[in-house]
Amino acid sequence: MNHAIFEKNSLILLIGTLIVVSIGGIVEIAPLFMIQSTIEKVEGMRPYSPLELAGRDIYVREGCYNCHSQMIRSLRDEIERYGHYSLAAESMYDHPFQWGSKRTGPDLARVGGKYSNDWHVEHMRSPRAVVSASIMPGYPFLAQTPLKAEHIEEQMRTLRIVGVPYTDEQIENAQADLLAQVSPEAPGGAEMQKRYPNAVFADSPSKAGVTEEDALVAYLQHLGVSVDFKLYDDKANIR
Repeated sequence: MNHAIFEKNSLILLIGTLIVVSIGGIVEIAPLFMIQSTIEKVEGMRPYSPLELAGRDIYVREGCYNCHSQMIRSLRDEIERYGHYSLAAESMYDHPFQWGSKRTGPDLARVGGKYSNDWHVEHMRSPRAVVSASIMPGYPFLAQTPLKAEHIEEQMRTLRIVGVPYTDEQIENAQADLLAQVSPEAPGGAEMQKRYPNAVFADSPSKAGVTEEDALVAYLQHLGVSVDFKLYDDKANIR
């Protein structure tokens, strides 16, 4: 094919480029208008419990996303280190999402259930006591800071407006569920777990009420535990 006409005439080259880009754009964008959602429905995903939601706010407030990502790419080394690659549905209830942009510390997308509550507590208070090479600052003040969650119901109602499927029952029982998740001995724990399957009790070692540390531990323990990845695991096909 003779390309001289495009090489010698910038205007024709520009028009040709626009035509090619337009065709490519139509092919990629047009199908999106014919489907309801680009997010695959994944069994097991649920909204955050009130305590987890409060912990997520603390995670954002303290800027944890600046050093930790929550996005495992579909590369072999990442899958072998962190676990199954991230699914879009795992961030469907995050406003905003916490994918992060760098990793000073490890990815946290699968940190839930990897360590005990006591490990997280010690790590928050004195990181180098459990990870000698850690450069993470300590957050001991979280254990002495009472959790302020008097507006958690309003927050859940707001999130429902943008698509998080909180039910009236979940919103009405928000304060009770928050208190119930602090300890297995707390009243209402069974009802809380029915509303929020796989919710991990914070099991706070302190008896001074619910603290910000309790909320943050509950949030971290929820990351990556909702989905049965055996249904989506294709690591055996990676070469």
